[in-house]
Amino acid sequence: MTTARSLELFLPDDVATTRLGEDLALALKAGDVLLLDGDLGAGKTTLARGLIRALAGDPAHEVPSPTFTLVQSYDTPLPVHHFDLYRLSSPDELEELGFDEAIGSGVALVEWPQRAADAMPATSLRIALDHEGEGRRVTITGTGTTFDRVARSLAMREFLAACGWGEARRARFVGDASARAYETVTRDRSKPLVLMNSPRLVLGPPVRDGKPYAEIAHTAQSVVAFVGIDRALAAGGVSVPGIVAQDLDRGFLLLEHLGTGAFLDPDGRPIAERYAAAAELLAMIHGKHWNDRLEAAPGVVHHVPPFDRDALMIEVDLLVDWYVPAVTGAPPSDALRDGYHAAWNTVFGRLADKQYGLVLRDYHSPNIIWRGDRQGHDRLGIVDFQDALIGPVAYDVASLAMDARVTVPEDIERGTVDAYVAARHAAGSFDEAEFREAYAIMAAQRNSKILGIFVRLDRRDGKPQYLQHLPRIRDYLGRALAHPALADLRDFYRKNRLLEEFA
Repeated sequence: MTTARSLELFLPDDVATTRLGEDLALALKAGDVLLLDGDLGAGKTTLARGLIRALAGDPAHEVPSPTFTLVQSYDTPLPVHHFDLYRLSSPDELEELGFDEAIGSGVALVEWPQRAADAMPATSLRIALDHEGEGRRVTITGTGTTFDRVARSLAMREFLAACGWGEARRARFVGDASARAYETVTRDRSKPLVLMNSPRLVLGPPVRDGKPYAEIAHTAQSVVAFVGIDRALAAGGVSVPGIVAQDLDRGFLLLEHLGTGAFLDPDGRPIAERYAAAAELLAMIHGKHWNDRLEAAPGVVHHVPPFDRDALMIEVDLLVDWYVPAVTGAPPSDALRDGYHAAWNTVFGRLADKQYGLVLRDYHSPNIIWRGDRQGHDRLGIVDFQDALIGPVAYDVASLAMDARVTVPEDIERGTVDAYVAARHAAGSFDEAEFREAYAIMAAQRNSKILGIFVRLDRRDGKPQYLQHLPRIRDYLGRALAHPALADLRDFYRKNRLLEEFA
């Protein structure tokens, strides 16, 4: 049996109670159930109101008491259902109130849960409020991931307090495909900042040679990587978030807010001039020498890993591991896998350590902020680079010009690549033919990987929305394989149905 854990806080007034509701809201996910215990006037409704308003993103959102209706539901980005069971006649009435459906679709807040104690999920988080002097004492008890998320959110509030931002308002900003999440924090007369929550990477099971995937692919394992690369890029003339405060042990950063300027047009389509500008910034970055030992704090160094053969191969293996079974309805044969490895090893051999440098790795529209009121490279704010490696720089150009989440027409792709090539020529000696071959190789590598990732997100993680991107990625892969240097690889893909549509 799992032992329950608990933590306590003292809340001096209603403002602090509302703030706790905000902190709780930012930790919640669909399926969470919060049981609010306390006497009349202990602050249950104040806490619930703060939580609901935080989920709604509106501090003035109307939150009526559910005392007489028994349940009040809110169509917030994460739906929340506020139950008051004080007038419940029987626990059987919970079914009529749609309690199970509420949990399935969002979050449930339950006041007076003791009226139906046996019907409450074992994973519920219990929040007990007791009067203490002019304020109230709160005890939060629970098990599992809900408790862990709430405890981390409260630790983030502690971090903000240590930075002088303890009374700031927090709001969801953006998340990404990893465990990282971002919030905006605001307070009177100050520019908003970004709070990064970057827990240490949880390594999965071994997949090859006793190592987990993340270790072979050199995925950043802690926030130290972000800090080290951020400081190096800033010193090198790249507009990245300034670091206001950091807690490397817990994985919290307070960052400059670079703005919300969209890199794409209002309809989500690429703008040729902006892609060209982003390519020119890449050319500047790739033309510099970067150390592979970057200081994140005194005595704390991030070693930038290499984009080596093992990392390149483990990524393209995602196509065989996930996309092939989805297309063919059967796992890949040993012959297919061996032939696939042989074809890719031949292609990777052509890279031969040429045009290597700092590869940001996630250089595409979601991670680029357009700041049109600025000049030159400063027009582009770059916000995601912690997984950077030292490797073939053409990978970043392919990431940009064949943007995985945006349909980039072939003319804009060509214009983007041409802008990069022109900028590299202008900066000095540059082997264009060598680069264009490397671009085709890395574009094929990246898009093969993404086909596998998007199927994995559907099959393993229950996120079917990623399947809509597959036709675009197949088109990009076909463009890359059209390069004469990849003729043998292209033939292998065609022979083994690796470019066929997902059924």
